[in-house]
Amino acid sequence: MARTIVASATREVVIGFDQPFCVIGERINPTGRKVLNEELERGDFSRVQADAVAQVEAGATVLDINSGAVFSNKMGEDPRYADNNFVEPMLMPQLIETVQAVTDCPLCIDSSVPGALEAGLQAAKGRPLLNSVTGEEERLEKVLPLVKKYDVPVVAISNDDTGISEDPDVRFAVAKKIVERAADFGIKAHDIVVDPLVMPIGAMATAGHQVFTLVRRLREELGVNTTCGASNISFGLPNRHGINNAFLPMAYAAGMTSAIMNPVALPVGPKKIAEKKAEVEAAGVFLPPDMDDEAFCKLFGLGSTKPRPGKEMEAIRAANFLLNQDAGGASWIAFNRDPDAAPAGARGRRGGAGREARRARA
Repeated sequence: MARTIVASATREVVIGFDQPFCVIGERINPTGRKVLNEELERGDFSRVQADAVAQVEAGATVLDINSGAVFSNKMGEDPRYADNNFVEPMLMPQLIETVQAVTDCPLCIDSSVPGALEAGLQAAKGRPLLNSVTGEEERLEKVLPLVKKYDVPVVAISNDDTGISEDPDVRFAVAKKIVERAADFGIKAHDIVVDPLVMPIGAMATAGHQVFTLVRRLREELGVNTTCGASNISFGLPNRHGINNAFLPMAYAAGMTSAIMNPVALPVGPKKIAEKKAEVEAAGVFLPPDMDDEAFCKLFGLGSTKPRPGKEMEAIRAANFLLNQDAGGASWIAFNRDPDAAPAGARGRRGGAGREARRARA
């Protein structure tokens, strides 16, 4: 059984075939997040802290830390800021130290810049996961020595100097090449987590089937753990959560042991709440004057004004239970417990309150 150990100073996570599915939270990443990027350029790390805490509370077992920021305003002051080889080695330790100050969750250090990877390895406590190495010769020669030097596991992405192949056999061959080259450095297969590369099913109808087949081969023939960017499968399609919710348990059942994903359902904002209230009132429904926004959201199925686990986390928790990785369903039961429910001794009072609320709604 391949067991990949990722650890912080005080907490250990095991990625493996006989383990619950490992959720690697993806939100600490300025790429495509304009507001976060601008905040980091100003030296504001408050959103990083909030995202770290929210993801762990939603069920992330590892946090991905990506330093791929673009500091456009600083480029005018110093042309070196146009080069990620200058920016990321400075930013990565700051991100890691910020996150480690608010959680002991193990980390995944994510960058295309080798200097940022090493800076992150120096700042991270414990045994982080390194993201990533590819089958490209230059990348192999720069990243694998870091993996060996710091004795950490690494994500191996199945593309090489020819790019990303649509042929799953080629992607398997690239993964095998990386495992073999890693062995030359004394790196064991259990410290390699292969990303077989998930293609968008909207562009390639066989994308899902390809991944499931690849994951089985990687498990049976190479004995390695696997991961993926889970949301890639639904890119460009409507109701992406619906596709993701089906894909994740299917990939897990095929042998995938982790995924880089967003575990958090984002809070419902005031604009959406105001629109729904207007719709409800236009329908002639009278709302109690003291009803707060959180109660309103729950009553009308909008979600929550607070960050909470997303629907994908529900699918993963259910899959853990169904695949016998949740003893007695304890985690499933805890996951579905209403955090706002009154304790058992207060049931009588809750019942009275419920009757009052029903009369108010009527």
